[in-house]
Amino acid sequence: MKKNGFRKGVTIHYWIMLLPALLWMFFVNIVPMFGITMAFQDFNPGKGIFKSEFVGLENFIYMFELSDTREILFNTLYIAIGKIIGNLVVPVTFALILNEVKNLVFKRSVQTIVYLPHFLSWVVLGGILLDIFSYTGPINHILKSLGLSSIAFFQRDDLFRGLVIGSDIWKEFGFNAVVYLAAITGISPALYEAAAIDGASRWKRLTKITLPGIKGVIVLMTVLSLGNILNAGFDQIYNLYNPAVYSTGDIIDTWVYRVGINNLQFSLASAVGLLKSVVGFIMITVSYSLAYKFADYRIF
Repeated sequence: MKKNGFRKGVTIHYWIMLLPALLWMFFVNIVPMFGITMAFQDFNPGKGIFKSEFVGLENFIYMFELSDTREILFNTLYIAIGKIIGNLVVPVTFALILNEVKNLVFKRSVQTIVYLPHFLSWVVLGGILLDIFSYTGPINHILKSLGLSSIAFFQRDDLFRGLVIGSDIWKEFGFNAVVYLAAITGISPALYEAAAIDGASRWKRLTKITLPGIKGVIVLMTVLSLGNILNAGFDQIYNLYNPAVYSTGDIIDTWVYRVGINNLQFSLASAVGLLKSVVGFIMITVSYSLAYKFADYRIF
């Protein structure tokens, strides 16, 4: 009886420790979800949620009738898929190359340098990139020294998506490579020793041992990234784009912000945001199912 009473007391202490986090999650994540009712209303800030007129699915119908809808959906998918592919290929390639470096001091120095941009916010990096690629920035100085004309990089809609995808890969590939480097260290050294004795070259050891050894992690990271298919990066694009590149740079999140906050169309913005959340939830559910099927990964 004393043992059961002791266990019960310990359990209560754990719940007390969790209480602040649970309250935070409730008020920050759960309570605001009641705001999705605005998606089904002709919301009037003066009347509030409870007195605004209920219009059903009118906002969703109007959303699909807008010419901007297809454009922002295409931009979102284009940028998000580009980031998913780039943040898979580049970190894996970098991890494989870095693993072949035998000088530990050089290896750790390079890993630290490419790891650092992950910890900088897009407010800081956005300003740096805008200065570097500005009309009078160092990139255009190099172009001029080569006899080429200057380019207004972030004012050109045909270049903007590539710059967004490329800068995101540059920021994150060092951090993402850590996962693959950790997976590589889990491969038995005996396999490499046996392959070297048999006369296998570095390329053969790379393609026949290293890549198959981390295949499960690659599949897992790829599948889990599908949940972010509609998350093209609000903070990055908001700090980089301008009206000149809205046609190729405007994504769901930035469009919702402009329409909902700047143009005060709260109901329409809520409808778009709700649709994105539903699609994101479906994609996350599918991605975890695929992760369990192909990589034997499960949360519970």
